[in-house]
Amino acid sequence: MKIAFDAKRFFNNSSGLGNYSRDLVRILAKFFPGNQYILLNKNQSERGKEILDFPDVTFKETSGGNFSRQLKMGKDAQNLGADIFHGLSGELPLKWSKKPIKKIVTIHDLIFLRFPNYYSLFDRKIHFWKFKNAAEKADLLIAISEQTKKDIIRFLKVPENKIKVVYQGCHQFFKESQSQEVFSEVKQKFNLPERFILNVGTIEERKNLLNLVKAIDGTKIPLVIIGRKTKYFKKVEKYIVRNKLQNQTYFLENVSMQELAAIYKLADIFVYPSFFEGFGIPVIEALFSRTAVITSNLSSLPEAGGKNSVYIDPANHEDIHAKILFLWNNESERKRRVEKGLEFVQKFNDENIATELMKTYRQVLKLTED
Repeated sequence: MKIAFDAKRFFNNSSGLGNYSRDLVRILAKFFPGNQYILLNKNQSERGKEILDFPDVTFKETSGGNFSRQLKMGKDAQNLGADIFHGLSGELPLKWSKKPIKKIVTIHDLIFLRFPNYYSLFDRKIHFWKFKNAAEKADLLIAISEQTKKDIIRFLKVPENKIKVVYQGCHQFFKESQSQEVFSEVKQKFNLPERFILNVGTIEERKNLLNLVKAIDGTKIPLVIIGRKTKYFKKVEKYIVRNKLQNQTYFLENVSMQELAAIYKLADIFVYPSFFEGFGIPVIEALFSRTAVITSNLSSLPEAGGKNSVYIDPANHEDIHAKILFLWNNESERKRRVEKGLEFVQKFNDENIATELMKTYRQVLKLTED
């Protein structure tokens, strides 16, 4: 089997779609060697270079200049004799020749349609046009959660039998043990408190950091925050200053993946009160890290968290406050939920996801029964 990938995010994005793209190619090459995995893009980067060391993974430069991704990449895949073209970030090329090739596209979320106030009119129009075009051209759509599948059916009017749910995994660092030396170095480098709760994710309105900060007001529980700041940060900062929480909140920057994995493991509780997620990778990062999870009872987050995470109403900071205190003060309950959560999260391990992906490829090529 020869599979060509739109590798723009693979080489260009440091997180999010980039991590998804790199992990997908890596686990396929690891668990299903013997196939050919072709990364198509205008150029390479340092990101993911170790994945190109797999004997079955190759990079091919797309032909043409501007708009080569839209106009040339599909035909390049066909000229290379690819059986499948997989668009990894909601898009497919616009132009194709008559050579046979199956087209698959991964849709991560349709947040721009559910929460249009977070996006400009121009961005909403462009996103919708790209996603609708990809949905119509694709032979099959991969949704990263049941929630995203429902949204594809609702907003893009795609029939259910054209969609397959294949979950995401997370980086290997979160699954590995780290030495006490690493933990000590990370604690010292970032001046971490002895005990703390953790929040990871872009500091934007949808992620709802403000209600988490309100939830720790009146407690002495330290909160460590890791994420790119947007203009929403100013609103959070204003509340922190007004309520004298500066010594209780720690904003970390320039955190490497290995350091992030250590910080997850050092935290007592991971709190993720997002209003909406396509999946919620930080939740499974925490579960693999053996850290108790508190997250929202909305969207895909119960899919990621399983029945032993603690669920809150993200709009109610008093509910968040109560659930944090419940776990913070109950070590045995944290440990119980950690062990059950670790059992649950194995469904998102690399081999399971790679197997589901390969089933999907074989299905679209009619190599197995639907």
